[in-house]
Amino acid sequence: MPLYYRSGALKEHLFCREQAAIFDVSHMGQIEIKNPSFPADIAAETILSGLEQLIPADLLSLPAGRQRYGLLLTPEGGIADDLMVMHMGDHIRLVVNAACVEKDMDYLRGHFENRLPLTLKQLPRALVAVQGPMAETVLSELIAGLADLAFMQLGHFSFDGHEVQISRSGYTGEDGFEVSLPHAAARSFVEAICATGKAELAGFVARDSLRLEAGLCLYGQDMDEGVSVMDAGLGWAVGRARRSGGEREGGFQGAERTLAEFKGGAAWQRVGARSHTNRPVRAGTQIFAEETATKAIGSVTSGSPAPSVGCPVVMMRFKGTHQISAGGVIWADVRGRRIALTICNMPFFAHRFKR
Repeated sequence: MPLYYRSGALKEHLFCREQAAIFDVSHMGQIEIKNPSFPADIAAETILSGLEQLIPADLLSLPAGRQRYGLLLTPEGGIADDLMVMHMGDHIRLVVNAACVEKDMDYLRGHFENRLPLTLKQLPRALVAVQGPMAETVLSELIAGLADLAFMQLGHFSFDGHEVQISRSGYTGEDGFEVSLPHAAARSFVEAICATGKAELAGFVARDSLRLEAGLCLYGQDMDEGVSVMDAGLGWAVGRARRSGGEREGGFQGAERTLAEFKGGAAWQRVGARSHTNRPVRAGTQIFAEETATKAIGSVTSGSPAPSVGCPVVMMRFKGTHQISAGGVIWADVRGRRIALTICNMPFFAHRFKR
């Protein structure tokens, strides 16, 4: 994915919020997991049961034709990756971060070895995201029936004689779709979308500002193997059935730390803030409680201009012992200059998913 196309990152960002943007996210890993030793009607359930030992989501309640967000945890309770788990009927598909594909494949093979006779492979498929209020209208001109999909639902469709798998989901806070299709069909598919005149290509810069406005984390910045579920503010990704007192309490790697932090609090907390100036505050910037303070209380994990909000925004990680409330002011040190930030609730821009 390029940083931006001819129209520039700002126009791409706004076009996504106002109409529809096309993102080539084929760099993401698509991993297929099958269990040939079990009948088709229960094969997927055996895989989901095994994945629950690594992922604290409630996967056993995931019905066919749906997907769920999950966190792949290390034995120490750090986040090895964040991903989507898709129930394809007789097998499971994962969509994982590009930089984590090989690591995740090795991790999964090591976990399932001598447990289940699974087959894992990375699918040689393209992935195209179409996001924005016009996304449904645009894609309905090319593919019949996708308007019936609800948020986080997926289905099989056809485009120009090719089988495509579409989920109603995305990474911008907007309604939209993610389309998995053969590489041979990807170029003609994107060209057909562009030909409608209602969607434009967008690059990485717009994708990053859009997801940040939506308060969505980026792996490698807002979370990694040294960050726990609760440090990252992602407690909602732990299914109720997997929490203390739930019907399947724990049972996943890192459960001891995760459940303890649910009860007693984490060492860190993820917080959002708006800048008082138009000067962006970038990842890595140190944060201070007072303008003249010398000891940092945290740092910025993601920061960028937020065109739909009207000012730059940041996500930060603070020490859990520091008391913070919406409306409070803290200070970012940008090249020796202190810039005021106002704590606020996230998302910065309200989600517009089709529920």
